[in-house]
Amino acid sequence: MTTSNTAKTITIETTVNAPIETVWMMWNGPEHITKWATGSPDWHTPYAENDLRVGGKFLSRMSAKDGSASFDFIGMYDEVQLHKTIAYTMEDGRTAKITFTNFGESVKIVETFEAETENTPELQRAGWQMILDNFKKHVEITS
Repeated sequence: MTTSNTAKTITIETTVNAPIETVWMMWNGPEHITKWATGSPDWHTPYAENDLRVGGKFLSRMSAKDGSASFDFIGMYDEVQLHKTIAYTMEDGRTAKITFTNFGESVKIVETFEAETENTPELQRAGWQMILDNFKKHVEITS
């Protein structure tokens, strides 16, 4: 799954009703990532690690709850601007960028990523959006 300069990009977004400090902490804290990083109710993320700095690496293990499948979501950070931007390159060479726009008591998150070629762009958009929606729910329920 490699990409070229013609890779399709997909953009998803949400607005989270919480202060930027809370949103940032819950987006990046491994103890929170394991609570929200799932694209389907029959999957979960039992393990996550995150070294949030340029050159730092992240890993989230995503697994089917019935034990039938799992995979590691791995990458390295290319850009980190506190409370503003995170950009990274995934293990397969695709890139992603997340921007956080602070509106005081809410934060708009816009995530753009290069699509892979194994699944349709529609399926990828739906899966990544579900993960982002799970993040929003986790923050708003927890904070």
